[in-house]
Amino acid sequence: MPPPLPSRSIFGSLALITVIVAGGAALFAYTAGWFSPGRLTPDKMVDAFTPPTGVPLGHRRNHAKGICFTGMFESNGGGSALSRAQVFTRGEYPALGRFNLGTADPKAPDATVRVRGMGLRLSTPDGQEWRTAMVDPPFFPVSTPQAFYDLLLASASKDPSAMRTFAGAHPEISAFGAWAKSAPWTGSYAEDRFNGLNTFIFIDNSGTEHAVRWSLLPAARPVPVSPDDLAKRGTNFLEQEIAERVRGGPLRWTMVVTVADPDDPTADPSRAWPEGRRTVDVGTLTVQQIQPERDGPCRDINFDPTVLPNGIRTSDDPFPAARSSVYAKSFDRRTAEAKDYPRTATGANP
Repeated sequence: MPPPLPSRSIFGSLALITVIVAGGAALFAYTAGWFSPGRLTPDKMVDAFTPPTGVPLGHRRNHAKGICFTGMFESNGGGSALSRAQVFTRGEYPALGRFNLGTADPKAPDATVRVRGMGLRLSTPDGQEWRTAMVDPPFFPVSTPQAFYDLLLASASKDPSAMRTFAGAHPEISAFGAWAKSAPWTGSYAEDRFNGLNTFIFIDNSGTEHAVRWSLLPAARPVPVSPDDLAKRGTNFLEQEIAERVRGGPLRWTMVVTVADPDDPTADPSRAWPEGRRTVDVGTLTVQQIQPERDGPCRDINFDPTVLPNGIRTSDDPFPAARSSVYAKSFDRRTAEAKDYPRTATGANP
């Protein structure tokens, strides 16, 4: 994990973090069913994502802006040494996914949103599914679900010292602030690396368990672009660019699984594992077709990280279960608001 920033750098990043969170660019929605109702509930967490522009009726409550894709995952068989899940047996498996932006505002200009994500569902002939939600930062801004909720509240507070106070109580946020301030932007989803920040357990054929995290590494070469230059490309340039790029041919990402050492933290996604950990190339994701979300196959899919095949289970990381409960609440709300969901490309109801 990167060393803490000097105090001046920490507070210099607070404004940027506030913009990210206030805009809904938090990476995941967290709250688990085992939280006491008086402290934290799915309803409270979903409410905390409401942007200043109001509730985005009919939309996901976070990562509200996105576009669907379909394709294939070609397993090379290398993952079978870690997990007995069929998805790691050599072969091709259907993939359904969603490129998205970490914002609760479905009309946010693309160049204003720091965090990008990918939701992915892989299906196998045995009827099982593996769902995962990944983002481009290498670690989460805070270490606990309660801290994340408090971060949302602090970012929305009218108290000018709220974020400074929060950062003082949660110094781990400095690493995320440094990433948000200095990591290069790209002009395409195709050039982004997507990381699964939470720890899961792979179970092999002998019953041995392996704590892992995974990432998707792009085949396309990342080309840094300044935010100012990105802003000149239009409000929805990412969706337009990825659709045009796929028309020119399939896009690919290599899935790499990182295996933890015995002493690596597994319950805290704000702590990156040290360099040098064992990695296994398990296959290639190929994106073959792009479809607008309003009519696409990902429209009603929850990329619930607890939907796992036999051979993968959750770890002591509390966040996947927490995300699952909030995703379900968000789904219930947007389903009830289906009549309000924009049905045209411009986002206006006919």
